Amino acid sequence: MNQMSALSSESSLTRRRKAAIVVQMLIADGGSLPLSDLPESLQELLTGELAALRLLDRATMETVASEFADALDAIGMAAPGSRDGAISALANHLSPDLAQRLQSQMDSVRNGDHWPVIADLTVPRLVRIMESESIEICAVALSKLPVAKAAEVLAKTPGPRARRITYAMSLTADIAPDVVRRIGRALAQDYAQNAPIAFEKAPVQRLGAILNSATTDTRDDMLEGLGATDPDFASDVRRAIFTFKDIAPRVKPTDIPNCIRSVDANVLTTALAAALAGDADLVASAEYILENLSQRMAGQLREDAAERGAVRKADAEAAMGAVTTAVRELADAGVITYREPDGDST
Repeated sequence: MNQMSALSSESSLTRRRKAAIVVQMLIADGGSLPLSDLPESLQELLTGELAALRLLDRATMETVASEFADALDAIGMAAPGSRDGAISALANHLSPDLAQRLQSQMDSVRNGDHWPVIADLTVPRLVRIMESESIEICAVALSKLPVAKAAEVLAKTPGPRARRITYAMSLTADIAPDVVRRIGRALAQDYAQNAPIAFEKAPVQRLGAILNSATTDTRDDMLEGLGATDPDFASDVRRAIFTFKDIAPRVKPTDIPNCIRSVDANVLTTALAAALAGDADLVASAEYILENLSQRMAGQLREDAAERGAVRKADAEAAMGAVTTAVRELADAGVITYREPDGDST
């Protein structure tokens, strides 16, 4: 074969082959590369690409080197890129106990033991393991948890399934250590990674925000349907919703002046007029607002509301919605905090 036919041109090179060329140039220049930090699969691919390299014309080599230099110049920041690297980078900034615990976890993983990582998962995530995996796997996982955490996870696991798991623990006496290690590795791969999420907020918060802006009829209809389908979810959504009726039980008396400060005077008058003519909960919130303002201001608002007279339903919804929006914005900004109906702050 003619030696020149083995020359490669830049246009025929893959990104993988270009990476191999860069590595070869750095090695030939006497550089020391920490290739052992790469996953073994990538090390194997790189070895194969280097083995496939023959002759390279100088123009192509210079083009690849220039492309690599441009890529380096475009990098604005280099992060650790691995859990080990992150722990090392943060070692002096974490609490000593946490740094030691994280390092111990990684040492265990390198030795083939992923169970410290599993044991450090949150209780809800561990409960998800108990609900999703086979009974036998759950029995092994429960056995490897710290006693106190295992008890908490068991208490939050549905009763019938929890009883089956506890019985299965009696069958784990002769399980091989290698099997336990493989189970730990598999669980760590499935549950210890932070999966990408599509939404920043939980379903309850998202639906609560939507229903906050819905009309009363729509909101009540949706909650009634949810209550029939999933009572627990419906209850959580109700707690996430804040309407005009919630002002009296959930806003502190001292926060009322701040809450209405940004509301247009005519809008506030309309909201109060509609609420004072509404059901008991609306009347309670309207009176609560008036009681926690100065006597002069409350008296003026009460007179204006009486003169306003009957309010159309659409106007009432819009006005009371404006008041509750002002309250929610202050709560979301952390300026005020809601309280539970029993008087405790949320």
